[in-house]
Amino acid sequence: MKRYDHDQVKLNLGSSDRILSGFLNLDILPSAGVDIVCDLNEGIPLNDNTVTEIYTSHTLEHLDDTVHIMEEIFRVCKNGALVKIKVPYFKSIGAFKDPTHKRFFTEETFTYFDREERLKHRLVDYGIVANFKTTKTAYLWSSPWLRFLPFKKRFFMKYFWNIVRSIYFELVVVK
Repeated sequence: MKRYDHDQVKLNLGSSDRILSGFLNLDILPSAGVDIVCDLNEGIPLNDNTVTEIYTSHTLEHLDDTVHIMEEIFRVCKNGALVKIKVPYFKSIGAFKDPTHKRFFTEETFTYFDREERLKHRLVDYGIVANFKTTKTAYLWSSPWLRFLPFKKRFFMKYFWNIVRSIYFELVVVK
C-alpha cells in the first residue's frame, strides 16, 4: 500500500460527498474533493504518528473489521489526537436496513479500546494494542420522538427500538 507523507494532518475517513475543509478527505470512491482514494479495509495510507484529528461519519459500520480500523487509527494518530466517530445506533432500523452494514455499535463498543476500562470490567483484550479514552458519547435522537419524550428517554431507549438514530463518540488517543 502506498503511504502518503503528511504531518500534523486531520483526516475525514469515508468522506463520500461530505468534504471537510482543512482535512484530508479519504474515500473508497473517487469523487470531487476526495484527496486520497483508498480501501480502509486495507488500512490508512499514512505514516505512523502523523494525525492530530480524525472525523468519520457512517463509515465504520461498512468495514470488515472494527478492531483492524481502530488499530490503524491508533497507529496513524499522535498521542492526544481527537477521534470523532458517528455510527448508526444498534437499536435503530438504520443499523440494519442498509445491506452494506457489517457492524453494529453500542455505548460500550469502544470500551474494548480503553486498556483501563478493559481491566476494570474484566473484558477480554483480544490482543488489542490501540488505547483510547472516550471523552464524549451523544445520541442523535429520531426526530419524531423528540416531541413526545421530553424526559425518560433512557427508559424508552432500553425497551424500544428507533428512539436513537445514531450515536456519536469522541475518543482521545493515549500512547
